[in-house]
Amino acid sequence: MKLIFLFSLPRSGSTLLQRLIASHPQVATVSEPWLVLPYLYTLRGRGIYAEFDYKTSSTAIQDFCEELPNGRDDYLFEVRELIERLYAKAAGEEVMYFLDKTPRYHLVVDEIFKLFPESKKIFLWRNPLAVMTSIMSTWGRGKWNLYRYKVDLYQGLENLIEAYRTGSDEAASICFEKLLVEPERELRRIFSYLELDFDPDWLASFHKLELKGRPGDPIGVSQYQSISQDPLKKWEKAMVNPVRKAWCRSYLKGIGRERLQVMGYDLEGLLAQLDSLSPGTSLMLSDVWRMLYGAAFCLLEPDLAKRKLKEADSWREVLPHL
Repeated sequence: MKLIFLFSLPRSGSTLLQRLIASHPQVATVSEPWLVLPYLYTLRGRGIYAEFDYKTSSTAIQDFCEELPNGRDDYLFEVRELIERLYAKAAGEEVMYFLDKTPRYHLVVDEIFKLFPESKKIFLWRNPLAVMTSIMSTWGRGKWNLYRYKVDLYQGLENLIEAYRTGSDEAASICFEKLLVEPERELRRIFSYLELDFDPDWLASFHKLELKGRPGDPIGVSQYQSISQDPLKKWEKAMVNPVRKAWCRSYLKGIGRERLQVMGYDLEGLLAQLDSLSPGTSLMLSDVWRMLYGAAFCLLEPDLAKRKLKEADSWREVLPHL
């Protein structure tokens, strides 16, 4: 059995592409495994907060690796073997591929390239402004709370672009917009990369595929029973005031012309599309307040305290010394 990794930011249309690919009888998948992340993070010294003191745990594991005959290579080899066995058990014996679609793999995309060099790797891109507005409308209920997803919008996007730029010779790339406009053409190209046949009938029946697992797309799976071009213009409706428009202009310029070209987009074209919109003043004060609050939120990270209080069985678990 071989592996397929589908790399993208959240809200990039990855669930649609996943279901289309998994319509092939030789491809197995689940909604979002998230399996690789915790194992690769054991060797990092930051990025996780845990009751057992993650930093000490990471240090201890790194020291343990030094006692292995081949050091970290032995550890990573065993991690790879474990993950591949688990994928194989989930896939069954009759399939050629297991497809792992976990958006936060953008945090470990370089390590995945090294750990699974023979795997198939597909990069899915979407207009960054469409990604941003989809995140805001889906998880933020339309509120301008993008500070909660800075790891995706900034670090994640940069990681994916750099990984594809250096590893494009062993990966495939597809734009979400092209998938919606010319689905058969784009899918034939992807299935050719996977060395699998393609049946156009899957374009009409992919919605029947049920993905097991709780994480995943909470909207698109039930909203769209067929490939639709409706999402192409949705981001424009979110540009309801000059604050949002200015933020989007700054965000695009921060990504830059060269990196957008790697993704298949044109900076000037996106800016022109943005400039053509004429927003009003709706939600402007709310957006300004949330941007200011977001700066403090990123600095103080109150979610950690909130989660700790929520998971405690009693106040004595939080303040046992009182």
